[in-house]
Amino acid sequence: MPEVGGTILTVRMSAKAEYAVRAMVQLATAGSGTLVKTDDLAQAQGIPPQFLVDILTNLRTDRLVRSHRGREGGYELARPGSEISIADVLRCIDGPLASVRDIGLGDLPYSGPTASLTDVWRALRASMRSVLEETTLADVAAGALPEHVARLADDYRKQESTRHGSRRGDD
Repeated sequence: MPEVGGTILTVRMSAKAEYAVRAMVQLATAGSGTLVKTDDLAQAQGIPPQFLVDILTNLRTDRLVRSHRGREGGYELARPGSEISIADVLRCIDGPLASVRDIGLGDLPYSGPTASLTDVWRALRASMRSVLEETTLADVAAGALPEHVARLADDYRKQESTRHGSRRGDD
């Protein structure tokens, strides 16, 4: 990883954001008008129930899910899964996508031979946005990712296979 001002530049997703995406994809698999109870959702995805309640509150506040009270109540997507991107969910939970030390790209202190690094970070941000904004909950739930996303994932798997033999990698 490149070092930026003494810290390593990484792209990380919080556990809360990862749980939120998993919960939303699970909701996308429920039929239209089908309500899913918090405990069922937590169990289906292995998410701590109290943590999920907090996540669902955020998602409801951002109008990504609707809640229905009562014995027959539960949660449902506020719009079809084909209209909610992974980026929508991540922004709801963690805020803006991809930053470098929480500094605007134009404000990074690069000069001389490192000046073009700003464009590398711009390209990284654009690539990540492209994947996250164009991939919907319905795409993930159906296992039918957009073509360029599937191609990137396949390329990554091939690189990992070459780099680590048949062992699966996480970087």
